[in-house]
Amino acid sequence: MAALQLEKQRGRYAALAIAAVVIVVGIPLWWKTTETYRAWLPFSEISELDSLQLQLSVDIEVVFSRGTLTPEQQKKFPFSHVNEKEHQVDAKTGLRYKYETRYRTATVMEEDALNQHSAAEADLSLHMLSESSCGSVVVYVIPESSTLLPEDVKVYVGQRRTALLRSPPFKSSWSLKEVLSNLDMEVEQVISTMSFSHQDIVAALSNRVRMTKVTKESMADSMRAIKSSPGYEITFSLLNPDPKSHSLHWDIEGAVQSYIQPLLNKLAPIANFSVDSQILYYAVLGVNPRYDNSVSAYTLNADSLSHVINPVEARLGSNAASSNPVLNFLLYVPDAHHSPLFIRDHSKQEVPSNAFHSPRWGGIMVYNVNEMYGPESERPVDININMAKVMGVFLAQLRLMLGVQHTHPPTGFVLQSPGSAGLADWELDRLLWSRSVENIATASTTITSLAQLLDQIGNIVINDNIAQQVSSAVTSLQSAVAELEAGNLAFALQYSREAILASERAFFDPSLLHLLYFPDDQKFAIYIPLFLPMCVPIVLSLLKIVSEAKKRRSDKQAKSD
Repeated sequence: MAALQLEKQRGRYAALAIAAVVIVVGIPLWWKTTETYRAWLPFSEISELDSLQLQLSVDIEVVFSRGTLTPEQQKKFPFSHVNEKEHQVDAKTGLRYKYETRYRTATVMEEDALNQHSAAEADLSLHMLSESSCGSVVVYVIPESSTLLPEDVKVYVGQRRTALLRSPPFKSSWSLKEVLSNLDMEVEQVISTMSFSHQDIVAALSNRVRMTKVTKESMADSMRAIKSSPGYEITFSLLNPDPKSHSLHWDIEGAVQSYIQPLLNKLAPIANFSVDSQILYYAVLGVNPRYDNSVSAYTLNADSLSHVINPVEARLGSNAASSNPVLNFLLYVPDAHHSPLFIRDHSKQEVPSNAFHSPRWGGIMVYNVNEMYGPESERPVDININMAKVMGVFLAQLRLMLGVQHTHPPTGFVLQSPGSAGLADWELDRLLWSRSVENIATASTTITSLAQLLDQIGNIVINDNIAQQVSSAVTSLQSAVAELEAGNLAFALQYSREAILASERAFFDPSLLHLLYFPDDQKFAIYIPLFLPMCVPIVLSLLKIVSEAKKRRSDKQAKSD
């Protein structure tokens, strides 16, 4: 009996030892070696970005020239004034506009610059004196009797960041406060024209706010422009459907250098651009034009233009080495049997440029050459394309595609043409404001969406590379918001670009694909066959030990009674 009791006691100790080893060593070791690695992420800072409060600060300088103020009024210069406007776009998005205006009188050199024969010469002379910082606006108030502007012109906006404002009639008895109050409306119109408008900024927030918050015109401009990207591919294609009749020659390289490259140089802070060209033979449109006897020409109606792009796009090819968006600009020369060919708008009127554009894709121009040769000319006919005419159309379309919005100035405003630069400095500033806000909105939405995804799905591995990209995106976002608040537009754009690049690299990382991981039900199906055969004997032994212990306790209690 003693040997049997000793054997039972030894079995109990063995079962307890095995159970202890499994519980104390086995389970923690299995848990540690099979746990999902999740690097630390700044969830608290990301949650703060979910509620986006942006402040856009604009530096304004109002300069009064000689003859606009009385000597008594001039004694109170210079001084500054800050004006703030707040707009709550939705529950999680707010905007604050801070306008810091500095008032002063013109210097002697500025007075000399304002004595030029024309407003364009004065604008150039003022630019030579000092160059305004990115995002700022300088308004020169000139006397009402000045001949620098035509009589019907109140404001002249030049190619830089300078505007000339004809002074409204002031009374000599007015105080300086009354003078500025009478001038505020005109200055606000200048600022909204040269800097940004509330609707432009709300349209840039389209990734965060509902469409109802944006006007129809601003939304159309936003949807027409291609989305912000670190780089763009621009392709110019010449389509010659009838090479037997037409031998086409175009100086695309010289035209790009003369008309397109100056614009791309100005847009260098926004993105990198790559330009290429090609000639496609026997490439035809996807629709058959209709012959109109009234004009003795073939026509393409606006309703059929949407069917033109897909068949042509199949011939264009793509740059597989780059993931950047592509903007296509096609010059189509109709064959001899369908010439001349004209495009008509929805009101059945001929389009003056004989071209159309497709939002976020590019544009197509029809170039008729039937008047350049007679019916007896030897085929193929050598034709030199007028690149100035073609590039004028493509340049306008490119501006629209890149988000350079068409400005509708108030009555009495004259906007100087950007000239060979393709883009005025203040137009670039308007684009930088919109792009910076758009980048911040897109990056914040991407990061918050990623944080919610990782928080909801606990079995996704978060490696150190993803954590680094997320932290970099959050830091860049915070810096971009701070630079916007400080009025440093160029730095704000730079940080916003870094934020959107880092956020997209983190969000689209292949290791975050949920399909690479097993859901919980599949984990149970794998682990039960592994642990059940081992756990059943241990559990049964423990139950038996507990049962015997209860029995011995009850027996001892019965003997004591």
